[in-house]
Amino acid sequence: MQLLFREDPYARTCEAEVLAADPAGVRLSRSVFYPMGGGQPGDTGRLTWDGGACPIVDARKADDAPDEVVLIPGEDAALPAPGAVVQAELDWDRRHRLMRMHTTLHLLCSLIEGDVTGGQIGADKSRLDFNIPEQQIDKDALTDQLNALIAADHPVSAEWITDDELAAKPELVRTMSVQPPSGGGRVRLIRIGDVDLQPCGGTHVASTREIGRVRVGKVESKGKQNRRINVHLDDD
Repeated sequence: MQLLFREDPYARTCEAEVLAADPAGVRLSRSVFYPMGGGQPGDTGRLTWDGGACPIVDARKADDAPDEVVLIPGEDAALPAPGAVVQAELDWDRRHRLMRMHTTLHLLCSLIEGDVTGGQIGADKSRLDFNIPEQQIDKDALTDQLNALIAADHPVSAEWITDDELAAKPELVRTMSVQPPSGGGRVRLIRIGDVDLQPCGGTHVASTREIGRVRVGKVESKGKQNRRINVHLDDD
């Protein structure tokens, strides 16, 4: 399967052949749909073909092939036949918000000293949990720091290193709960200018200015040394 979202996160549509289809999921020869993983939700959208259409309510990694994407159809939706050619189309507004949020969380990592113990990306609100002792976090100051990084328009790019290179640089891995996929020979890194560099398989914007303004919401205590920081897109 060709993973188009990895080659171009801005690809919104593609033509593909149906490899398999049943109520549990549809597999295509190529995919613009990002599958749920690393805290980022799976994409939604639709498939259309001559004489039919099918809403896609989620995208997941295939259990039997991690590099394949299974598209979850809506309940009782019509399904394309194997061998059919379909047009796959993302819910782009939702995907783009997730991209903006995901890049924001990488910026948040650069500002907080402490390992990431958990996280979740949402289209409106996201959060990261940090392994840090109880301390007062100034939400307004943190909001200003995030927005300063965003306004600086740092470029966001992907690069690859080998499994061995990553093993030699354990400081690149900030997440305690989710380890980057390895064993395939290479690992994808996301670099944000000179601000942040860490393994990540998700989708991101091309530059920080594209994120727009954000604000830090509630800061919650989730244990003796676990602090949850919520972040919102400040579109209003």
